[in-house]
Amino acid sequence: MNRENNFHEIISSLEKVRKRVPLVYHLTNTVTINDCANITLAVGGSPLMSFCLEEMEEIIGFASSVVINIGTMEKSMVKMAVKVGEIANRLDKPIILDPVGAGATQARKNLLKDLLSKVKFSVIKGNMAEIKAILGLDSNTRGVDSLENEEDGVVLGEMVVKEFGAVAAITGKVDYIVDKDRHIKIENGSPIMSKVTGTGCMTTSLIASFLGVEVDRYISTVAGVLLMGISGEIASENFEGTGSLKVAIIDNISKMNEEMIIKKSKMIS
Repeated sequence: MNRENNFHEIISSLEKVRKRVPLVYHLTNTVTINDCANITLAVGGSPLMSFCLEEMEEIIGFASSVVINIGTMEKSMVKMAVKVGEIANRLDKPIILDPVGAGATQARKNLLKDLLSKVKFSVIKGNMAEIKAILGLDSNTRGVDSLENEEDGVVLGEMVVKEFGAVAAITGKVDYIVDKDRHIKIENGSPIMSKVTGTGCMTTSLIASFLGVEVDRYISTVAGVLLMGISGEIASENFEGTGSLKVAIIDNISKMNEEMIIKKSKMIS
């Protein structure tokens, strides 16, 4: 897919989100839950968060897409995660996994093993260390931070696609999005973004918003990752502090338009 077609697909997808207002159900990280709700609203979607298993069937039934983010893992999360994934699969809803902190503890390894063996994900998004962990490769992980040196994410992405059948989004200094027969690198963003917790979780919410309206899960993933990178880069150019940086990222998502995407995009096919 050439650069011009990429722009057309991404801009068209953004227009669809704003027109259709997809409902995105999140089973997610309680540290960043408010940020995920606000970024979903900013891009044009409608967020819904619940930890009540009794209403899951009904909620997922009318949701457009589903997020499972294991960042703040606790008993209710462990009990619900697989069930939510199985319901989403049965109701044919697109679902994205954010394996936050994968490999950091045995409990996380166990939950992810269970999830990945029982649930079919549309997209799996994580940093280099998290992706290595779910693939069972040697990795150096501390909490939610990736301690890996930058390396070729395309190879790891292809492994995710082959093993789990999901589009892979590997985030870092360079972001890699990989599908069966195509991949792209995105070089947008700024190191300053790492000073604010939640940018990864918010990226997952953006991808899920696009998944809620876009048949092509690859384009949905590219769009979500690219928009976060552009928004963070613009916010970093006018950096005043880490608190205002997060607000500026959300503001930039809400103002995102065709001109910003074309002017700021750093995609390499």
